[in-house]
Amino acid sequence: MFSKNLVTLLTLACTISVSLAAPITRREVPQEHSHEQFLTSVRASLNKNNPNNIQDPVFALLGNAAAAAGAGKITDLDCLQLATADQAFTNAKAAGDVKGQVDALIYRALERNTGKVGLASVACTGIKAVNPEIAAIQQHQDPASPNAAAINKAITLELAKQIAAVGGNPQDALKAGTFAPGNLNDSTGKGNTCDDTDDPVGCIFTKNLLVEDATAAEIEAAVGGAGGNAGNGNAGNEGNADDTSPPAVTATVTVTAGGAAATPTAAAPAAPAAGNLQTFTGALGGATAPAVTAGGRGFVVEGSDDFLNKAAALGRSCDIQHNKCANVANSAAGKSSGLTVGQCDQQNNQCRAAI
Repeated sequence: MFSKNLVTLLTLACTISVSLAAPITRREVPQEHSHEQFLTSVRASLNKNNPNNIQDPVFALLGNAAAAAGAGKITDLDCLQLATADQAFTNAKAAGDVKGQVDALIYRALERNTGKVGLASVACTGIKAVNPEIAAIQQHQDPASPNAAAINKAITLELAKQIAAVGGNPQDALKAGTFAPGNLNDSTGKGNTCDDTDDPVGCIFTKNLLVEDATAAEIEAAVGGAGGNAGNGNAGNEGNADDTSPPAVTATVTVTAGGAAATPTAAAPAAPAAGNLQTFTGALGGATAPAVTAGGRGFVVEGSDDFLNKAAALGRSCDIQHNKCANVANSAAGKSSGLTVGQCDQQNNQCRAAI
């Protein structure tokens, strides 16, 4: 009996010794509840039809070891977040719930917990999303991981495009952002995170810890699909190559007796072509709103994307016109005519009011 107990004690001592000798993993503290409002929304959408028996959206934001407990029929744990978002999006779409679709998109872009500060999460390659909007999105990466700022910015800009495509506010893409980078040498693993199950909005918002990946102007430029920053009309920064040259100015300028240029007025535009759903006919600087027609996934904006939602397509058409107008206003010809970006802003408001 004595020898058996002695062996047991020696074994326990060795185990403790090995455990103490093992290096401490610098894991970032949990943050799966930091964007709680989107977990709540996705949970409601997912519960309408959950064929894979996913237990809760929160599991997909955990590391794989913890995620397995709530993955249901999903065996590829690197894809649990995509699968959860995809089903929630499908259910919200079937219900005509635009907010539910937007929240599912934002949830898909949230950062997953990883084993330590600076460790990126694994991309999903084993499951293909049913919805192309979800398929276009990846999860944010740990802000201390290699090239995270550029990666996360690209994710946010793509998210903005997909949000706009379903009729949401593309600026909401900024809400998918994560925290400031943690210290790679922090042995506590605390990082710059928060995790509060009692905060229905999300502690990253209420504690002002969110670091936005892009500016509002960059979001607008990415969604508008036009060259340059929509706020100042500088061409060629981020848009399509075919928008880098300013269009011809056809503004009519009234000249007073003293020779000063007055407020430019647009030449009378032609009526919309048959089948064009864009009824706004303003054309400051000669830039008209591109045609919107039925087709694609629902509605097609000439020279741009197709949309599920008519209002989203018309909004994109207005924004493209605004960017082109701003480009004209910042060109030499536009400045000599007296056209300003502020007038382009006013026209954009009128275009959107007509939707």
